[in-house]
Amino acid sequence: MLHRFSCDIRDIELPRQFTYPFHYTPHPLSVRATEDVQRYIAAHEEWHEELSEGKMFGVLVVEQEGELGFLAAYSGNLAGRNDHDYFVPAVYDMLRPDDFFKLEEANISAINEQISQLESSEELREVRCNVQRAQERYEQRLEAIKIALARGKAERNRLREEGNVDEQSLILQSQHEKAEATRERRALKIEMDSLTSHLTQLQATIEELKLERQRRSAKLQMRLFEQFRMLNIELKERDLCSIFAPTAQQIPPAGAGECAAPKLLQYAFKHGMRPICMAEFWWGNSPRGEVRQHGSFYPACNGKCKPILEHMLQGLDVEPNPLMEIAPPEPKILWEDESIVVIDKPSGMLSVRGKSGVRSAEEWAVERYAGAMIVHRLDQSTSGILLIAKNKEAHEALQKQFISRTVTKSYVALVEGIVSEPQGEIRLPLKLDYDNRPRQMVASDGRAAHTIFKVEGYAEGRTRIRFYPITGRTHQLRVHAAHSEGLGTPIVGDDIYGKSAERLMLHAETIEFTHPTTGRRIKLESKAEF
Repeated sequence: MLHRFSCDIRDIELPRQFTYPFHYTPHPLSVRATEDVQRYIAAHEEWHEELSEGKMFGVLVVEQEGELGFLAAYSGNLAGRNDHDYFVPAVYDMLRPDDFFKLEEANISAINEQISQLESSEELREVRCNVQRAQERYEQRLEAIKIALARGKAERNRLREEGNVDEQSLILQSQHEKAEATRERRALKIEMDSLTSHLTQLQATIEELKLERQRRSAKLQMRLFEQFRMLNIELKERDLCSIFAPTAQQIPPAGAGECAAPKLLQYAFKHGMRPICMAEFWWGNSPRGEVRQHGSFYPACNGKCKPILEHMLQGLDVEPNPLMEIAPPEPKILWEDESIVVIDKPSGMLSVRGKSGVRSAEEWAVERYAGAMIVHRLDQSTSGILLIAKNKEAHEALQKQFISRTVTKSYVALVEGIVSEPQGEIRLPLKLDYDNRPRQMVASDGRAAHTIFKVEGYAEGRTRIRFYPITGRTHQLRVHAAHSEGLGTPIVGDDIYGKSAERLMLHAETIEFTHPTTGRRIKLESKAEF
């Protein structure tokens, strides 16, 4: 299971600390290990079709008895198995035929089959048709009764107008017609109730089976989570249920514990290996809604892995979060008066206060102006023009402009590769990828996102693009650039949807808005440094 490097690594200095898995630049040892694993994957043609759909792999460089080597893992299963010799095993192998999971899964599948048979049965189809036809007859007959009663009433009114009628006989006739109508309605309802009762019984049987399936599935999932007993270097053990109990979701998400990073650390701790560095990479095509680059490195996911890894990394000397290490420079003021201040936010500064503790433009503004409020936001990695209101009235007036889309902005970016279309527009709806916050994904049920773009030039195999965002969704320009249905190439330095670099080459360069006090149209520009 422990692999030796295929190349000489004696010239590579060991890292001083273990990899911070949620934001990192791969150590050269991790890169060498990755190259070995990728050659191994490429040599197995029987996996090519499955892996073309995409899968996350991981490497963990370890030291054992004074020698360096590496471990490899994949997320989930590969070719329906958890026991490929080259890769570390699952923390808990639920795919074993005699395992409680497979046995109970078979029982749940049997319930699924019952539900399927009942939902597609001829009896259910026939009863539904009978109820529908009876409902139509019922409604038609009720309408006929209503019309007949109305005609009888109209006829009696006509006779009263002509005079010389026996009022008592007309009253008796009205009572008789109403009584007949009531009896007929009652008979029709009894007929309908009989038919609908049969349908209700059939549907109740199906719903009971669905509830049983749900109950058994939930119980099985929780029992499974209890089997994932995660270790740290001190061999302290916690199952997934206790790990996720303090989190917002409280219950582990599906697939928790099956990602590459927890598998690698679990095996290392279990076999007395000291972790040195780690990396995860994507192999294959990008999933339909996500943006993943073949062969690129990615951080561990937040939704499934962060609570687990926070436990597993206890006792290790881990690198600090690099986003916390480098204090962003102070913003530059582009415009200021009694109502507003417009700044050039540097890359690395948050727009508003966050949990990470990284300095934000909001903190900078509040320190200088009592009551200052951020009007809109830029990603932490994005630099450029940010509009700040000095009071509530200015903030409300500017917010209305953003809502009505009378504020116009343009961004300049460098993207990897050559964009052949000189200009165009991108419409890809976006929503949060809950397991990989703050990543966004393209989804039909996402919020509409619209971007206009124009190519401004080419240099050194890259394209300079000007973006005009019509909507303002989180990571809109980054996803629209990187996604295969957008530009199909990520922005340079995009460590979420592309490859990390010194910085993200995305800059909010121009903004035009109506001044909240004077009503004058203001246009400002801040040229990108790249």
